[in-house]
Amino acid sequence: MSLTLQDIAWHQSVGRLIEQLDRPGFWLALVRMLAQYLPFDSWVVLLFSHGRPQVFAECPGADGGPDPLFQDYLRGLYQLDPFYIASREHNAGGLFRLADVAPECFEQTDYYQRYFRLNVVADEVQLNVPLDGGRTLCLSLGSQQPFSPEQIALLGLIRPWVAGLMRQRLAFEQELMASPPPPAPTWQEQLEAAGQKVETALTTRELEVGRLMLSGCSSKEIARKLEISAETVKVHRKHIYSKLGIKSQSELFSLFLKAQKG
Repeated sequence: MSLTLQDIAWHQSVGRLIEQLDRPGFWLALVRMLAQYLPFDSWVVLLFSHGRPQVFAECPGADGGPDPLFQDYLRGLYQLDPFYIASREHNAGGLFRLADVAPECFEQTDYYQRYFRLNVVADEVQLNVPLDGGRTLCLSLGSQQPFSPEQIALLGLIRPWVAGLMRQRLAFEQELMASPPPPAPTWQEQLEAAGQKVETALTTRELEVGRLMLSGCSSKEIARKLEISAETVKVHRKHIYSKLGIKSQSELFSLFLKAQKG
């Protein structure tokens, strides 16, 4: 079987990336190689764990500096990210599309309307490499247009090469890997730190229900995830609203956002 010119170009690109594994510009080189095969508008390399995400590399903001929306994500909005939630529930390797992990009501959430569609715009795919300790190394690609089936198929075809390179790169990220961020405080603790008075503390279960609500899970999805009834979910939601003195999920998201900025 003869190799095509495209096959040869791919193997040459992979060879150059292997040579750059120990160099600071590796992640950018990897992303630039992928951009030769499919279009995307944003990218980030993250390490998900039970603490805050660690950023290995990211595309710059519109002005060339840090993206303020992404800073909000790192402060706490990541807790509503379908990809983050999926990685914590099932630390699996592979290629995942937004449609694979997004909850039933995701596009109706304030998180989607006020953050995701402004930052990612239309679609996102994530290549996950599971690590020990429940950690996940992730390469996320965002696009202003939905990825086509052909583009997803191409990513699936080259995924083993990319995942292997990502895993090998970790040998040269030891400084960052050795300093994991502390576990994120609960958003109730952040609310109180931001000066929001909470008359009665939310229970651990109420915090879980509130977070899943904000991430776009329906009552049935929350009930399934937490192994409780849908009616119990509704009772928890009523208690959350009562304790926080609010009447809607939009108000709940505003409080959540205030907690992260606080």
